Amino acid sequence: MYEAFYGLREKPFTLLPDPGFLYPSKKHQMALTLLEYGLMNQAGFTVISGDIGAGKTTLIRHLLDNMDRQLTVGMISNTHSSFGELLQWVLMAYGLEHANMDKVAMYQAFVDFIIEQYARNHRTVLIVDEAQNLSPEALEELRMLSNINADKDQALQVILVGQPELRDTLRRPDLIQFAQRVAVDYHLGPLSGKETPGYIRHRLEVAGGNPELFDEAACAAIHRFSGGVPRLINLLCDTALVYGYAEQLDTINEELVTEVAREKQEGGIFPTFRSEPPPVENGTNEVSAMATGTGGEVGKLK
Repeated sequence: MYEAFYGLREKPFTLLPDPGFLYPSKKHQMALTLLEYGLMNQAGFTVISGDIGAGKTTLIRHLLDNMDRQLTVGMISNTHSSFGELLQWVLMAYGLEHANMDKVAMYQAFVDFIIEQYARNHRTVLIVDEAQNLSPEALEELRMLSNINADKDQALQVILVGQPELRDTLRRPDLIQFAQRVAVDYHLGPLSGKETPGYIRHRLEVAGGNPELFDEAACAAIHRFSGGVPRLINLLCDTALVYGYAEQLDTINEELVTEVAREKQEGGIFPTFRSEPPPVENGTNEVSAMATGTGGEVGKLK
């Protein structure tokens, strides 16, 4: 709708994970570096966590696009127990037969596959997205699968990506053996107030538009209302562009962003944020964002 009006080749703020738009913030660059380090140094288990909408899946998609060809990669996104057994999804991730097989047969089929790949000088990598849904029993299954590794080489490497609840699960006393095998662990936080404008400009530039389409005050407002969460930034920016197109505005300003945020908050679905000044230092205050639940009075625009 607004792409032609703003000179954009494509939508810059889509909610779908697109590695082509990955913004190399300090946190995202560190997470990517640690993922690459884990693969290169044959880490048995790598754990990347982050809040909803932090950009974890986009990061993984970027990693997949740039992986060494000698890595045989499988990815699982459906981790809820109601969707079936973990081993079924593992076999499916690599295109292996699993129908009408019992657990022992599935385990043996996967072990044979790993050994076959290892004989071809290929390491097998299993990526589990939304890993916070894995039960302690399923995580223990993954640990047992990793026992195929022997000597100095890791025939199987596992990358777990999930929300903060994943870290809570891994701290359980009964999973101490699993936790001890985690070689790389990083939590992906939200963008800072300085990074948010860079993120917005980066995505506009990648989409072929004017990186200064959102003025500085608008970028600051977006950070305030989104808390620096990339998915919420995308949602606000995309809607602001629709409003801007409707009003035929050449530049997206703070007033428009505030209008968008107000209407989304009034809908009762968009997470609200309230601004609280931190302790005064050197006579100045900086705005910080605190998440609140939807529907409450706190965080409402007056």
